[in-house]
Amino acid sequence: MRRLVMWDIDYTLLRGGGVAAAAWKAAFTEVTGVAWRDTPIFGGRTDRDICAEVFEVHGVTDCTPERFFARYVEVVQTVRHQFAEQGELMPGVRAVLTRLSGDPGVVQTLVTGNVPEVAAAKVAAFGLEGSFDAEVGGYGTDDSVRATLVRRSLDRARAKYGEPFQPVVIGDTVYDVIAALANDAVAIGVATGATSADDLAAAGAHVVLPDLSDADAAVRALTAYSERA
Repeated sequence: MRRLVMWDIDYTLLRGGGVAAAAWKAAFTEVTGVAWRDTPIFGGRTDRDICAEVFEVHGVTDCTPERFFARYVEVVQTVRHQFAEQGELMPGVRAVLTRLSGDPGVVQTLVTGNVPEVAAAKVAAFGLEGSFDAEVGGYGTDDSVRATLVRRSLDRARAKYGEPFQPVVIGDTVYDVIAALANDAVAIGVATGATSADDLAAAGAHVVLPDLSDADAAVRALTAYSERA
């Protein structure tokens, strides 16, 4: 059975340098006419979930997520060059993606809280877009609950390729781990974000890596680990 490796983006593959957060705030004020007052915790959450909190905190009742996301995407497209200028790839990412791209037993995709267009802009800024079958990914517009994103991605991959997959989720937050476990996926934690290795392990990650700089260890975890091991 081939593996469907589902990559989180922010602080797993790359650091965006705050570009998306700035675009989010600008789009929110443009669309709603309400001044930005309170920034939620973004890490590991879906854009749909974050949008609901932002609307509630700011007392917005006359706007839909779809209307907001449309403007948010437009703003991101105008500043997409800043991802590479202000952000950076996380250690070892390019080498690991290249190794896995050459493995016929692996299909790589994105499972991220970002809306699809912003996810695409982020990975393209660093020349990573060729590594993923983004068509079978799971995105922040699919649902507010991250576990549903994993399930949607797995369903899309099965439908497209006509075969079952062993799902593998790799991310830097407890949300990624929980989403993996809810779908009987192998959960790989990478401690390159704000969540410690200990917290990722406590959440139930099958493997926790400090980062991806040891390409051999990362590839082994992503391709060889069995949750029944």
